[in-house]
Amino acid sequence: MAGRVTMDPSFGGADPQDRTPGDPGPALLAEKVGAGLADRWQAETSMLGAMCAHALVPAGKLFRPVLLLESALAVGGDADVVLPAAVGAESGHVASLVHDDIIDDDELRRGKPSVQYRFGADNAIVAGDALIFDLFAALAECRATGAEADRIVAALDVVARCGIDLCRGQSLEAELCARRDFDLDAYLTMVRLKTAALFRGACECGALLAGGGEDLVRALGVYAENLGCAFQLHDDLMSYTRDTGAMGKPDTSDIRNGRLTLPVLLAHRASSPQDRIAIAEVLVGDDDPAVRREVLVAVLERTGAITTAAAMAREYSENAIAALRVLPPTPSRDRLRGFAQAAIDRDQ
Repeated sequence: MAGRVTMDPSFGGADPQDRTPGDPGPALLAEKVGAGLADRWQAETSMLGAMCAHALVPAGKLFRPVLLLESALAVGGDADVVLPAAVGAESGHVASLVHDDIIDDDELRRGKPSVQYRFGADNAIVAGDALIFDLFAALAECRATGAEADRIVAALDVVARCGIDLCRGQSLEAELCARRDFDLDAYLTMVRLKTAALFRGACECGALLAGGGEDLVRALGVYAENLGCAFQLHDDLMSYTRDTGAMGKPDTSDIRNGRLTLPVLLAHRASSPQDRIAIAEVLVGDDDPAVRREVLVAVLERTGAITTAAAMAREYSENAIAALRVLPPTPSRDRLRGFAQAAIDRDQ
């Protein structure tokens, strides 16, 4: 699931070039992170280096690194001080994608062969592990760019705890799928743990390393958690409302893996006995996933599940925006607000 979330860092309601003097803007921030990623494994000539470079470059939307940098700027910090952590945030995110693709047996990632498909699942596990350690190494590098040692320790604590939350969420998702448990509350808990954790880690780390006060760090954590939930719930919707392949990977992955997502849970709750049987057959069937998807979409539309899911995603977005009110007015705060709105306005 974590692997299916993407966003253009230029989102935010303003042209990336429309910025005040001294404000780098999201396009330049993403460019700096991309340059760091391109150099990260360049000197490594082993298979491990090749796998990590394949996973990282060309870079994706770099939304989590940009979130980290914008959070640092929003509390009055310097983006260059936290830049290594932003590069590390992408390493950590990509590690989760590599492992997701192994679990889901997906062959494509960002429009090219996944690491596990090109190098084999065993090697991909090692590459994902290396990228996780690279995240922690990158955080430590912020000492050389000017971050205070105690702030780095606090950031390491945040990242470690968010990483454990991600694993809890992954495990809970597996339990729900195995039991065919249509428990909506458990599903929302899983989303908060698995998807929102990396968003929270990025925002809290950026604020901590930049010297933000406890109240601002906390506010950005609340913002990020709600943003991550809005993001994932809207992403659940797009599996059934977007064009096939629009995200660079098949949109039948949920069906192939029998994965329960928000629209399916809502439809099941509102369905007739006959529709519930249809949902179960879609999730456990072995015929063409595209055909099963058509059956499921009909049930979702009939029960109003898509409309209800969209309303829930919107509520999380609004909560994220509300959390930003304690931050001082800056272009970065405005862009963070725009990200929360854009999370539910995406169509790809």
